[in-house]
Amino acid sequence: MRIAVDALGGDNAPGEVVAGALAAANDLLDDELLLVGSREALEREVGPDSPANVTLRSSGEAVGMDEEPTATLRSHPDASVAVAAEMVRDGEADALFSAGNTGATVAAALLRMGRLEGCRRPAIATLLPFPSPVLLLDAGATVSCKPHDLLNFAILGAVLAKNYLSLEGQARVGLVNVGEEPGKGNDLAKEAYRLMDESGIRFVGNVEGRDIGRGAADVLVTDGFTGNIVLKTAEGVSREILAMVRSAITGDVLSRLAAGILRPRLLGVRDTVDPENYGGSFLLGVKGSVVIGHGNSEATGVENALLGISHTGAGLTDELQRALSKHSLRVSEGRSA
Repeated sequence: MRIAVDALGGDNAPGEVVAGALAAANDLLDDELLLVGSREALEREVGPDSPANVTLRSSGEAVGMDEEPTATLRSHPDASVAVAAEMVRDGEADALFSAGNTGATVAAALLRMGRLEGCRRPAIATLLPFPSPVLLLDAGATVSCKPHDLLNFAILGAVLAKNYLSLEGQARVGLVNVGEEPGKGNDLAKEAYRLMDESGIRFVGNVEGRDIGRGAADVLVTDGFTGNIVLKTAEGVSREILAMVRSAITGDVLSRLAAGILRPRLLGVRDTVDPENYGGSFLLGVKGSVVIGHGNSEATGVENALLGISHTGAGLTDELQRALSKHSLRVSEGRSA
């Protein structure tokens, strides 16, 4: 794969982004990493002995975290994330990674690359790192959704989950709701339930918030407003629980002795919920693979995000389009019948 990396995007760019890309390059010997940004800044970070599969592409500056995405991209068409998106559009790259302004990455993908046919709105798919990992979408790209949008998210999420989680069969898709019964929820949830139930995907029904982490589904679908709250709540609760455990085992001498025995297991739990070990979220519904990293990503997070992109393969976008087209054909045939 050829991966365009917005080397200027993120709180710790370009240093940590370039460091993560160089680390990934050593594992992705068959892939090419295209670092996009100010050539002077990139050359300084890369140094004289860059790997053979790392090349540089000049661009303007990054879109700031506090800037309005669409307006900034229009006034600065040479922004690093815009140039990286154009590279995917023009066939110079197969995928885009950015840890910069999320809104700017979504806007650049939509404006420069366009939507997949049959997809009205994009979705951000994020891995929730429970013992049984689950993909959540939408995590914030489309706040206001229609029922058919949620069906599209389910179709796209099922394809990504099968590839990313290396599932043998069809991914199990659940709808985030306030109850398990089909008639629960608001009008959006009720109609989305009906569409998913009739779609031919492996739909397992409604999933309540308390059941998100128990492996009830491989993919959880909801609107971007609810999804972002679910994601931030899960991340916040994980951090607080780890802090409580840390406080409990650093008290008296007996606690510290117990901590020494439990340390390997506790480190495993910490690593499981650490977002740096997963790197980023996939933006689904656009014509190209796009992964959005955490704004505060360090080298490890960037490296893991790039490894994840390579793992899903260069054919992901085509597979997503086929799944959407197959469903549209199925609906048309059903209406004809």
